[in-house]
Amino acid sequence: MSEQPERRATRGQWVGRFAGPLAAALIYWIPSGLHTLPGLGDRPAAAAAVAAWMALWWFTEAVPMAWTAVLPVALFPLLGVFDTANPAIAMGRAVLPFLDPYIFLFMGGMALGAGMEQWGLHRRIALLIMRAVGTGPERLLFGMLAATAAVSLWISNTATAVMMVPIGMALLTQLRAAEGRPLQHFGAALMLAVAYGSNIGGIGTKIGSPTNSVFAGVVSRRLGSDVGFVEYMIAALPFVLIFLPLTWAVLWRWGRRDKMGPGQGGEVIAQELAQLGPVSPGERTVGLVFFTAAVLWIFGDLLREALAPWVALAFNGFKLGGKHYEAAVAMLGALTLILMGRLSLAALKRVPWDTLLLLGGGFALAAGIEASGLASWLTTRLSELETLPVLAQHGVVATATIVLSAIASNTATTNVMLNVLPASRPLLAVSTFAASCDFALPAGTPPNAIVFGSGVVRLPVMMRTGIFLDALAALALMLYGATWVQWVLP
Repeated sequence: MSEQPERRATRGQWVGRFAGPLAAALIYWIPSGLHTLPGLGDRPAAAAAVAAWMALWWFTEAVPMAWTAVLPVALFPLLGVFDTANPAIAMGRAVLPFLDPYIFLFMGGMALGAGMEQWGLHRRIALLIMRAVGTGPERLLFGMLAATAAVSLWISNTATAVMMVPIGMALLTQLRAAEGRPLQHFGAALMLAVAYGSNIGGIGTKIGSPTNSVFAGVVSRRLGSDVGFVEYMIAALPFVLIFLPLTWAVLWRWGRRDKMGPGQGGEVIAQELAQLGPVSPGERTVGLVFFTAAVLWIFGDLLREALAPWVALAFNGFKLGGKHYEAAVAMLGALTLILMGRLSLAALKRVPWDTLLLLGGGFALAAGIEASGLASWLTTRLSELETLPVLAQHGVVATATIVLSAIASNTATTNVMLNVLPASRPLLAVSTFAASCDFALPAGTPPNAIVFGSGVVRLPVMMRTGIFLDALAALALMLYGATWVQWVLP
């Protein structure tokens, strides 16, 4: 077997490799207010040093992001971040966040999504949605956007984009043949609908994007309260439903410049569905298991209350929390597919499991910041943000997160932002939603890069459309956060 050529590090990555530990050393060794907090010693400075190191490595991708995520395991016990002199206890407290129930929720969710991908169920659902919406140019564009978002609610946005790009290309080829011209504007709009639909749809459910699991875990650790599956959907899904039509309007304003006639896309959709054939037993099984898991998540509060006494009796008084219940449902659903032979090892190998380390690193960082006393210091320093009008608070948070996510991955952005913002559920939620609203650059999110790689969308077009949508998202989240999120996530 031939070896893959080693990928050379970029100049920015080399800068990051040195800047991370250098910044950490300066923060830890140079005397500052972090060293003089009563009764805390150097622990706040140590936590801040590790946080700076991780942030710089995440933003520059100096090393693989999952490896950056395990820095707390090595550095927190070494620097004495936790209030214990016992190294075994310190190591345990650094490792424990990597076993957070929300990580198992996302793990099970990714496995269920892999089952849908293995049997093509997600593709069938997307095509059926597009056929139902219609095949006129404006309807076809909205159908592509809506179908992509609907699939991205339940499987990763990267997998969604990989699946939808070939469908979009097939539709575009058919339309170009019917019109006899390149359709540069509509083609770009159609492919951008794949990227933007993947990003927006991932906001809507707790398993739609790693950022959402980061939010749930950080809220649990910083505020001591769980955000249930339904509670999260109530807070997030309306934004998806509001922002999708706004995105369609922006894309259609660009795409309609080609002045197309009645659409020919229905033929391509029919051909794609014909290639899938009748619904297979595997699709039925995966669909039934996924539907059952969704029902158990949606009615989780009622079922958990009924199960709690029995769980306490069986497991020596263990209190069944919402996050434990949701994780158990996800893992049992995945295990069911494996035992029934509907989820293969090959399908599981395609899942980006290193994302789980990234989540664990964010939770470990949150645990260290909280335990060291750095969280209280940050809250005091950022208290001025909470003196602003509510509308301004959400506007500042949304804008800052969107700008930051343009230069770093949305998961890395969320890991950093949620650990430094005031411990307010509405503000943390708005920051989480905003991290998925990066539309301007190919490097912003994997779907953006995948669509840009198709060759249909030119960089100036993506930037022009994306910057406008970034600004629109910041404005929409400011209003949405100050009203709906403030009400449902007090």
